[in-house]
Amino acid sequence: MIKADVLKKSQSLLALFVLMVLLTIFTDSFLSTENMWNVLRQVSINLCLSVGMTLVIISSGIDLSVGAILAFSGAVCAGLLKWGIPIEAFDLWIGFTVLGAVIAAALVGYLLGWFNGWVITKFTVPPFVATLAMLTIARGMSYLYTQGKPISNLGEGFEFIGSGWWLGIPVPVWISIGVVLIFVFITKKTSLGRFIYAIGGNERAALLSGVPVKKVKRLVYAISGLMAAIGGVLITSRLNSAQPNAGMSYELDAIAAIVIGGTSLSGGKGSVMGTVLGVLLIGVLNNGLVLLNVSPFWQQVVKGLVILLAVVIDKSNKKS
Repeated sequence: MIKADVLKKSQSLLALFVLMVLLTIFTDSFLSTENMWNVLRQVSINLCLSVGMTLVIISSGIDLSVGAILAFSGAVCAGLLKWGIPIEAFDLWIGFTVLGAVIAAALVGYLLGWFNGWVITKFTVPPFVATLAMLTIARGMSYLYTQGKPISNLGEGFEFIGSGWWLGIPVPVWISIGVVLIFVFITKKTSLGRFIYAIGGNERAALLSGVPVKKVKRLVYAISGLMAAIGGVLITSRLNSAQPNAGMSYELDAIAAIVIGGTSLSGGKGSVMGTVLGVLLIGVLNNGLVLLNVSPFWQQVVKGLVILLAVVIDKSNKKS
């Protein structure tokens, strides 16, 4: 029984190891230093989305809007850097530093996520429906804000966030490490973390135990929106351009990574470190498919099958 439990907990790590061995055998460039750093830079964006959504799913929710919030937050960040805020009535123009634009983008993501949580708790709207609506709203706002055109040439200072190096390690990797440490601390060492697991395990019991369920849910969705915004800043910085269609289907990669990492879709069970393993597995899979020259259309099929397999494993683990 103990061996079976250990196998269940380590299945993501085992799958990642097997995948890396296979890609090493079938490709010459997979284990190169350049490719490994490239993989880590790429997964940093999905990691931000996935870690934020992990809290949502542990609380027995779902957030389908993270990809669209990523796009809109990134567009706002780029727009403020490029155009600032002109106030024609007073003949004023408010410019933004890189830090100011990043903070503004983070605030936008936080507020959109909080709005998701408010709608869900105030009107008892199912999370699937509320966040699906926000997906459409945020995507529309992204196109409106950018007029459907990229916002490019944002400056070397901003580009450093997504493409720079510090102490021999890419800046996005440092940001990812910081995010993981913060969320591990939140889930394991704070009352908020305990409340999230309690709500996901049995919301009614948590409410009767004095847990501020509505407040925690709003905060959890706000955090998810905030992390989507950070992902938006990273991808905008890396491309040195805000694309209105950025983040398309990113929510699917995030959900796949979370479930592969052992978080239950029905809530109450999961971990940030499990999600990290899931994100790495999805990132290595994406990278491997590109190195193997697999058609982008077949890549979608493969990722869809991986998501389905992850859900099936999740269900079978609960039955056993």
